[in-house]
Amino acid sequence: MAERERLLAGSASGNFQARTQVMSADDVARAVKRMAHEILERNHGPAGVMIIGMQTGGVELAGRLAAAVTEIEGSQIPVGTLDATMHRDDFGLRPVMPEAATEIPEDLTGKTIVLVDDVLFTGRTVRAALDAIHSYGRPQAIQLAVMVDRGHRELPIRPDYVGKNLPTRRDEMVDVHNDGVDLGEIAS
Repeated sequence: MAERERLLAGSASGNFQARTQVMSADDVARAVKRMAHEILERNHGPAGVMIIGMQTGGVELAGRLAAAVTEIEGSQIPVGTLDATMHRDDFGLRPVMPEAATEIPEDLTGKTIVLVDDVLFTGRTVRAALDAIHSYGRPQAIQLAVMVDRGHRELPIRPDYVGKNLPTRRDEMVDVHNDGVDLGEIAS
């Protein structure tokens, strides 16, 4: 759950209450490093790869992945941010959140884009991001990296890079933050 969603959940429907920590900060750091290695291996190095964090939960993770790639390869990789809010198919069903910044550092055409989010749930945010990304160019390929895949997909979307597969109930919440990953629920 990103900071923006965390704030809205607290004011609109209750507060997130963690029941258990499923990943520590060290676990998340190891997962980031592993995913960075997987990205480099699958794409035969960093050339032609751009990492784009989905607002808001994927932005910090995208930065951490890019830093890990730089540490491994010694060269920087372009990093951007994407807000897909206006491309969602459930726009009228969810609370309207203020739009966050979209910053695409260079033309996407012909690049391999690694879309990054903190939690993959129904797949609807990723679908919206796929629509949004094509507003900025025609990439050669789009890959998906998530810290937590919690299941419950409503669309045929599958991540290419996963920090942790975490089966959950539909009413549970997953919170990815600097100190790790918590599983809990919204308490009113």
